[in-house]
Amino acid sequence: MKYTTMNSPVGPLTIAGDEDGLCCILFGAGRRAAKPRPDWQKLDCDLLKETVGQLQAYFAKRLTKFDLPLRLGGTPFQLRVWRELRRIPYGKVISYGDLAQRIDKPLASRAVGGATGSNPIPIVIPCHRVIGTGGSLTGYGGGLPIKQALLELEGARISGNAVI
Repeated sequence: MKYTTMNSPVGPLTIAGDEDGLCCILFGAGRRAAKPRPDWQKLDCDLLKETVGQLQAYFAKRLTKFDLPLRLGGTPFQLRVWRELRRIPYGKVISYGDLAQRIDKPLASRAVGGATGSNPIPIVIPCHRVIGTGGSLTGYGGGLPIKQALLELEGARISGNAVI
């Protein structure tokens, strides 16, 4: 596994991937603190350079949809949730319940929340676009301030702890 780091408006990001695709993005703070595994190599390859370029364009509001090869490992349910997350348009939000309905599991809001929380490639797979019922900002691996910053970057209006 190769990795690189970049500074971003939401703090440092560690980006890792291999010849098959992007594997993870780690935040520099919060639950997913940027700590590469000991067996990873700090090395810029074409995939990582492209990922950094696309992330820079996203943060500059010049990119609304990522086009990167992804290498995802997860359960069939997680993969289904992550695939559906990629269908949430830039600047839009949905609730965990809405996401559960989209994957034909209307009673699985909590399981959808768990799968969303285990998303290994945040920002590119936009789990920040999923909010609680009534617009509340709930749970995010990088912390709620980062979730809020990403949503505001995409044009969301937030008051207190809710999207309005």
